[in-house]
Amino acid sequence: MSTRRHSVSWLFVPGDRPNRFDKAACSGAHEVIVDLEDSVAAEQKAAARDHAAAWLTSGATAWVRVNPVGTPWHESDIAALASCPGLRGVMVPKSQGPATLTHVAESLPRHVGIVPLVETALGVHNAAAIATCPSVTVLAFGSIDYALDIDADETDEALLFARGALVVASRAAGLPGPIDGVTVQTTDTEAVRAAATRARGFGFGGKLCIHPAQVDAVNAAFAPSREDIERARALLASAAARPGDGAFLVEGKMIDEPVLARARRILDRADRPA
Repeated sequence: MSTRRHSVSWLFVPGDRPNRFDKAACSGAHEVIVDLEDSVAAEQKAAARDHAAAWLTSGATAWVRVNPVGTPWHESDIAALASCPGLRGVMVPKSQGPATLTHVAESLPRHVGIVPLVETALGVHNAAAIATCPSVTVLAFGSIDYALDIDADETDEALLFARGALVVASRAAGLPGPIDGVTVQTTDTEAVRAAATRARGFGFGGKLCIHPAQVDAVNAAFAPSREDIERARALLASAAARPGDGAFLVEGKMIDEPVLARARRILDRADRPA
């Protein structure tokens, strides 16, 4: 199952909080991820799994972050979700190579998508191979766990190589831009928007959210600004009014085909449904 290319906001909701599922679905997030992993205590894993399966059998649709391969809960998660009609796909944490992802894909119906959550040095090292696995629809970056794995501060500088690796691997495999990691400031919308804007500038296509208050800020950050749209339209109008298709100058700046292609991409993003 492919994701919509305008699915930029991906909202986690704890699997042991079924009262929040419908609220998450109405939050404005493009995708909802029911979380069975980090936000759920060990003694609540089975109940969270049952809540997710029940919701996805009642008419709701969502993604589910299952527990990592090798944990006591992973196989049971996959088995319980495989027959749920509302399962859009699974997010696989600690994805480090193609072998485990291929096993997960073989355990699920063919239409179910897979989002590898890359959050270790080995996962980043194998990003290109991960991106080409069957059923993988988009890569996601677990920035907090990755920084912990490499014993680095969670700064843009420390994470730049990993972000670049995921962007390049996604593009080479023909996938949408990857999903950036979470921002821990749950209700500081300016911080969330700034982080999302940086992610968009790195080449990411979306961002993980951990609170509904983050969704609008993420959606806005990935949408072109009014100024960007107006500038793109003006450039394309100038190009259309000129004979031939060579480079030309606008306000002293050279405008060639790559610049026009970027302008068309901006307008394409502006036309996507929210």
